[in-house]
Amino acid sequence: MKKLSSLFKATLAVGASTMLASQSVQADDTVKVGVLHSLSGTMAISETSLRDVLLFTFDEINANGGVLGKQIEAVVADGASDWPLFAEKAEQLLVQDNVAVTFGCWTSVSRKSVLPVYEKHNGLLFYPVQYEGEEMSPNIFYTAEAVNQQAIPAVDFLLNEGYKKFYLIGTDYVYPQTTNLVLFEYLKSKGIPVENIGGGLREDADGNVISAGNYTPFGHSDFQQIVADIRKFSASGDACVINTINGDANVPFFKEFSASGLKSEDCPVVSFSLSEDEFRSLPAEDLVGHLGCWTYFMSIDSPANAKFKADFQTWLGKTDVTGVVKENRVTCSPMVLSYNGVYLWKAAVEKAGSFEPEKVMEALESGISFDGPGGTVTSQKNHHLTKTVYMGETLEDGQFEIIETIKDVKGEPFLKGTFSK
Repeated sequence: MKKLSSLFKATLAVGASTMLASQSVQADDTVKVGVLHSLSGTMAISETSLRDVLLFTFDEINANGGVLGKQIEAVVADGASDWPLFAEKAEQLLVQDNVAVTFGCWTSVSRKSVLPVYEKHNGLLFYPVQYEGEEMSPNIFYTAEAVNQQAIPAVDFLLNEGYKKFYLIGTDYVYPQTTNLVLFEYLKSKGIPVENIGGGLREDADGNVISAGNYTPFGHSDFQQIVADIRKFSASGDACVINTINGDANVPFFKEFSASGLKSEDCPVVSFSLSEDEFRSLPAEDLVGHLGCWTYFMSIDSPANAKFKADFQTWLGKTDVTGVVKENRVTCSPMVLSYNGVYLWKAAVEKAGSFEPEKVMEALESGISFDGPGGTVTSQKNHHLTKTVYMGETLEDGQFEIIETIKDVKGEPFLKGTFSK
C-alpha cells in the first residue's frame, strides 16, 4: 500500500486551486473553517448538536488567540439529511468559500458522498461519528469510533455476560450493513452458531452471506413486526439486540420495544448511534438498563470533562446563533469527538506552521495527543485515533453509568476477513 503522504502528492495537481485559496486565506486575519451537518431532516436530531459544539469550540479557541494568530471564521452548511446535497455543499465550501478544513457528516453515506469532492480538491475533512471502517482516505481524518472501538467491545461485554443469541437491527445504509457483516464474522469466530444470529441473512449466488440483520429505511416508524420477531427470538432468555438504527427512527423503535413488555433484563439492547443527546427525545424511563458503548460519556468524572461541560453551558447561555437550543442540553461522544478534532487540527496546523491540508495531515500522521473530556486521544498514521472505550448502562435520567473502561484502544479500520475460530 502506498504511504498516505504519497497519496497526498498524487492529488496535489488536481487540488492546486484549493491550495492557492488556502494561501489567500492565510493572508487575512481570519481562517475560514467549514461546518457540514444536517440541520434539518431525519438526521437533525443528532447532527444539530455537532454544529453547536463546533461553534462553541471555535469561540473558545478564538478567545485564546486563535490558530497561528488567525481567528476562526465558521462557514456553516446544511446537508439537510440529503446525501447528494452533502456533496454539493462540500463543493461549495471548498471552491466558493475556500475553507481550510471542514468538520462534518454523520452518516457514512453522507461521508462517502463528499469523499470524492475532498479528494478532487485536496480538501481536508474531520469525521466525528462511529462508523463501519473499511475506508482510509488521504483527505479524511477519522476521529470517529471504528468498529473495534465500539461494536466489538460491546459484543465482547455481552459474551462475557453470558449472552448466546444476537439479533441485528439497523437502518438500511452502509454503516449498519457493513458493521453487522463484520459482527457476523466476529460472532461466528467466537463460536456463536448462525441460527443464533437473528434479523435475517442474505446470500449471493455462491452462498456467501452479503447481508446480516433486519434493516429499515431512514425515518422508519412502524416497528411492530420487528419487535414481535425480537420477542420470539429472545424467548429463551439468553438473547440481546445489536442496534445500529440511526436518527429519529430510534424513537418509535424503543417505544414499541417498551410497549411490547420487553425489558432490558429480558433482552438488553446495545445501541451504537444512540447517546445522551438522542435520549432527550426518547422516553428515558423505558430505556433503563439498556446499553451503550462509546469513547465518551457525559458521566465521566474528571476535571477535563467538568470544565468542558461547564464551559459549553456557559457558551449556550451567551450565544446568539440562530437555531441553537439552550435548554436541557447534554454532551455526548460525537460532540466530544468533534471538539477533539478541532483541537487536533489546531495542534497539527501549529506544528506544520501551515493551513495546507497536506502539511496538516502529515503532522497528524506523526502522532499528536490531546487531553480531551473523554481522556487522552492520539492521532495515528492511519488517520484514526487511539482512545479510551467505555461501556455504559442507561439510567432513568438519560445518563450512562460506566460499567467497563478499556484504555488506549487503537483505531483499526480494516477488519473484514480478519477473524478466525
